[in-house]
Amino acid sequence: MSFRLSQRDKDIIAFINQFRAVDRDSLVDLFFKQLKSPVNACNSVMVRLYRLGVIERTQQYSPTVYLPVDAKIKKNSQKILHFLSVLDVYKQMCAYSVPKHVIVEDKPTGRKGGIEPDLFCIFKGSPFWIEIQRNQYSEQKMQAKINLYEEFFFSDEWKALQWQSEDRAALFPSVMVITPVRYAVASNHIRIIQVASIHELMEKYKSSSKQQKEARSKTDPSSGGIKINLT
Repeated sequence: MSFRLSQRDKDIIAFINQFRAVDRDSLVDLFFKQLKSPVNACNSVMVRLYRLGVIERTQQYSPTVYLPVDAKIKKNSQKILHFLSVLDVYKQMCAYSVPKHVIVEDKPTGRKGGIEPDLFCIFKGSPFWIEIQRNQYSEQKMQAKINLYEEFFFSDEWKALQWQSEDRAALFPSVMVITPVRYAVASNHIRIIQVASIHELMEKYKSSSKQQKEARSKTDPSSGGIKINLT
């Protein structure tokens, strides 16, 4: 069967396997945007892949949502909305810079009861563990979540994670909470960022970058500005 698959077919299948649930419009944006009739082209390819049995689909959503063949998700599961939220965050990032080392539902401790961020990635050179809060939780529950990150910080196990660079000191990722609500959580050891979206993060980044550039130019008029690292 593999001889019938183009490189784009393989990339689409791998992407669906990685993100667990991918809607048709996202596939259009990510794989077909450059074509003359992107929606028609996408529909044609996805029907073919479905008939070949290399992907699964659920038509309980509009547009159709595609799943891995071995997906252990029911086709009407709320988990699908969760995975689509993760995908949305990824797509927002792609509007600024394509993230690297993307891991959906990362389990860096390898243990049950440890931290389980919805997404890990390196975005604009900075590592992030991302928690996507679609529902509102109590302050205590959110602080307990942050406390787990602190426990992992003190374990030093994170220094050996596969994505760490061999060329520089190990970095502990910033913990980004994507939430419409601001929680009164705190840590003296890890950086916590609370934003409603990646777009809000980048607005803050742009504002911070502009302020630093202005401060720098006041002391050094010849300065061309400085690079801001999101960590």
